[in-house]
Amino acid sequence: MQKRWIPSPTLKLSFATHAAAGLGALAVPGAWPWALGAVALNQAILTGAGMLPRSSLLGPNLTRLPAAAIARREIALTIDDGPHPEVTPRVLDLLDAAQAKASFFCIGRQARLYPALCREIVARGHRVENHGDSHSSLFATFGFGRMQADIAAAQSTLADITGQAPQFFRPTAGLRNPFLDPVLHRLDLQLAAWTRRPYDTREGSPRTVYQRLIHDLAAGDILLMHDGNSAPSADGTPVILGVLPCLLQTLAEQGLHSVTLTSSLTP
Repeated sequence: MQKRWIPSPTLKLSFATHAAAGLGALAVPGAWPWALGAVALNQAILTGAGMLPRSSLLGPNLTRLPAAAIARREIALTIDDGPHPEVTPRVLDLLDAAQAKASFFCIGRQARLYPALCREIVARGHRVENHGDSHSSLFATFGFGRMQADIAAAQSTLADITGQAPQFFRPTAGLRNPFLDPVLHRLDLQLAAWTRRPYDTREGSPRTVYQRLIHDLAAGDILLMHDGNSAPSADGTPVILGVLPCLLQTLAEQGLHSVTLTSSLTP
């Protein structure tokens, strides 16, 4: 039996604020401006929390690996926005050469276009995770029903194609709203953000992207890169392809092991 959803302290406070404002306005009609102001302030706080991808104010959010993974010198390389028909196979080859594993947060509509590539990701020992079906830039404005439908469609697609149900979800750009936590609870998914990201959808310099990823690099880090929507470098090559060989070599030199998010949670 699925456990009951428990709101985060921030959401509990939000519920209490709305209730108190409503009751206060009914009991003292002249106080309605104060009640409205309290609700407006609360909504601003919730909106701000949703704009912070690494925040846990709206619910549990994985931004670093657990202690057992840190002790094993593990990091998690996560790769978003695929599968991409040209980039993803080359990323897989680079990972194979370094004997590294990664978690690919795939878009449902992309997976339906390239199902064999999703199966290839899993066949090579990586994991496919849920990055939504539409990858809409307006995801953080979705209501409960639309948000659930979008995530569930990707979940069904990815599970059917790969034979493995994703365990993690990451919203577009990491942005969300208070509806996401109860939706993920209902779909039995965990929210996963990152420790650091190099903004490699906008930055085409492999050196800059690499430096952003290795700055203060440590066991337990979750690194974000993109195979889909990867920025082009000066020669037109997707920047991830110029960064990965150096990054994987650095991991090896520092005794760090790139694993999937799922395996990192093993005690």
